[in-house]
Amino acid sequence: MGHLPAFRVVVAACALLSGLVLNGLTAWWVLRLASRNANPMYREYRLWAIGIATLIVILTAAGGGYLTYLGMRDPSHLPDSLSMIVASFMLLLPLAVTFAGRRMAGLGGIIPVDEPVERRQRGPRERGRMPSRQRQ
Repeated sequence: MGHLPAFRVVVAACALLSGLVLNGLTAWWVLRLASRNANPMYREYRLWAIGIATLIVILTAAGGGYLTYLGMRDPSHLPDSLSMIVASFMLLLPLAVTFAGRRMAGLGGIIPVDEPVERRQRGPRERGRMPSRQRQ
């Protein structure tokens, strides 16, 4: 257990990086969803939304890394319950936000089952076009 202090730092850094990536991807997806569904409001408050999302991502990732570091302080009691709770929270948070965002957008659960009826009716060449530009 002589290498525990160095190992604590490495595991905390990995938890920080994992939190930044997972929460950052989720925040990016939620912001993209907001730009599609609430376009006028998103355009008006775009910088505020991006700033708040960035702050939330950084704070949750830093909190997860720090609490993971604290949870590994006692070499005789590993894995610590604090580390297990923090790791579970850090993994479930992006999944819960994605699930809630998909439900609010009307996309269903996490895994899409079918394409919407509107997309199936259009041909493959017309999918990217705006409705007013479609050929009749």
